Amino acid sequence: MFAGYIDWREDAEVLKSLGTSYRALVLGASGALGCAFVEALQADTACAEVVGLSRSSQPAFRLEDEASIAAAARTLHGPFHLIIDATGALTIDGQGPEKHLGALNATQLARAFEINTIGPALLLKHFVPLLVTEQRGIYAKLSARVGSISDNHKGGWYGYRAAKAALNMVLQTTAIELARKRPQLVVAAMQPGTVASNLSAPFVPAKDCLTPAQSVAGLLRALDDLPAQARAHFVDYQGAAIPW
Repeated sequence: MFAGYIDWREDAEVLKSLGTSYRALVLGASGALGCAFVEALQADTACAEVVGLSRSSQPAFRLEDEASIAAAARTLHGPFHLIIDATGALTIDGQGPEKHLGALNATQLARAFEINTIGPALLLKHFVPLLVTEQRGIYAKLSARVGSISDNHKGGWYGYRAAKAALNMVLQTTAIELARKRPQLVVAAMQPGTVASNLSAPFVPAKDCLTPAQSVAGLLRALDDLPAQARAHFVDYQGAAIPW
């Protein structure tokens, strides 16, 4: 068993810091982690409602299409106490991460930013207005440890690293802005660990990975413990801070 792992099924109350009747929204709900978040929140006796949106939901949205993001947001009625953005991709259009400078090309780099930075930034733009203003709230986004500039010791994966680093800056800047009107809001970039999924399958055997449920259990516990502040948090699934 992985250190710090707590199965959400062991406790009927998953999140304790959002009160007894909170509403949650999961973006990217069709992915491995997105599905696990929806299941965990549905099992939480304190959660009054869970809404999951994805490319295949009704309504649907696509990260590359701001009009679809805006339209999906307009169908929802706030406020939500918790929004989790579980979108993102490592292999895009059949292309995996670049291992050296010679593998770089403009199209692949642009797509990495479109999926991992620009799309999530537009989700922030359109879904943040649905967050609570006078109560504790959480906006959490799946990021990656490889997006940490100071923690980069191996190199490689140029587009993915750069897009996640840019995403982290978007989250940090958003946290500073939102603190003015939502002082009880937590904004968090989350490292889920290496999770058995379509994203990790080409790189790590499933036996060496966390299950989605294990990762989500840790991430939710970490989010529950984070204090509101005028800065974003960058944490892993065990609740440990990651350097920006």
